[in-house]
Amino acid sequence: MIDLRRSRGLAAGIVLTLAVGFGAASCRSASTHGAQSGSSSNVASAASRSAQPSPRAAASSHQLLAGMPQVLDARDIYSADRVGGLSPVVRHDRPLVYVPNSLSNTVSVIDPRTYRVIATHRVGALPQHVTPSWDLRTLFVLNDDGNSVTTINPVNGHFGRTIPVADPYNMYFTPNGRYAIVVAERLDRLDFVDPHTMKLHHALSVNCPGIDHADFSANGKYAVFSCEFSSQLIKVDIAHQRVIGRLQLPERPGHGMPMPQDVKLSPDGRTFYVADMMSNGVWLVNGVTMKIIGFRPTGQGAHGLYVSRDSKYLYVTNRGAGSISLINLTTRKVARTWHIGGSPDMGGVSADGKVLWISGRYNGVVYAISTVTGRLLATIPVGSGPHGLCVFPQPGRYSLGHTGIFR
Repeated sequence: MIDLRRSRGLAAGIVLTLAVGFGAASCRSASTHGAQSGSSSNVASAASRSAQPSPRAAASSHQLLAGMPQVLDARDIYSADRVGGLSPVVRHDRPLVYVPNSLSNTVSVIDPRTYRVIATHRVGALPQHVTPSWDLRTLFVLNDDGNSVTTINPVNGHFGRTIPVADPYNMYFTPNGRYAIVVAERLDRLDFVDPHTMKLHHALSVNCPGIDHADFSANGKYAVFSCEFSSQLIKVDIAHQRVIGRLQLPERPGHGMPMPQDVKLSPDGRTFYVADMMSNGVWLVNGVTMKIIGFRPTGQGAHGLYVSRDSKYLYVTNRGAGSISLINLTTRKVARTWHIGGSPDMGGVSADGKVLWISGRYNGVVYAISTVTGRLLATIPVGSGPHGLCVFPQPGRYSLGHTGIFR
């Protein structure tokens, strides 16, 4: 039987949107791959120089979290994630799809050109996500019940050492790359750790059962985290590493208590979207005031959120409905829905923007979906309980973590 604390039920879905004053641009987190490649400040400086910011972005640079790269375009925080925008750091990395099979304690590696599994690696107990480091040089397999992370060299896909880490359900990186944030769901805390060694710096108790996913404001100063078992969102001050806001999501008539999941910031940095499995829709919430300002329906079991390469759409996986909804990021309305069947869960978009890769959580498969037609290109058998798969490399200057949030 699947542990209910770790499984994400097939109940109704809701995507919650939070308007923030000026949302999150992020950086790369330091890695354990190869040589240590210099300090975080040096890497941040290199990221800042990799592209020239617009005057509008440059004018607001004094508002950023100290040490984070400049926002290139305040009108689109994903402007560095366009097709052809691979960082020099990853330009020669082998394109692969890494799939953590939570119930098999393995990672399946897929060649995206052939849609075939080319390797299967045994890792620690209950691998939940594969997470790119802030500096794009390492991938981390998060072995939740194994209390460890396994490193992967993305240049060649080789698996490396295992590092002890307490309860790594998920992982994010502060936008200046100074810390990795281990989402210790079972322990009800956020652990700020060294992004190279995983040595603990500060354990932040959050009093928010089921804390699991997040995204950062565009200026990097705060993050919004979802807590699925308490129906809450919390706002975390990144510089001071403390909780500064909290929102209790209301129960909609005819639905169970909300179970918020993935979190994603809108391109203009003004709206967070938070997938919620029980409310079957999209809330709009002001991230500054942490107040709800609207609601839109999506589909049953809304779970994962991914921005298209042109920043026009947000792909929403509706795990209970077996579908993908596309939210128009200009109108904030559902534009269309692709029905693929199965249990679409977590994943990412290919570097060329043509394929959406999604795990089939309760079907032991991975779906490759055309972003042009919504047609299912391939259904690839993997291990049992595939969860937070990582498509790598992807365009972007740095990673904020999870399965790949790039800026």
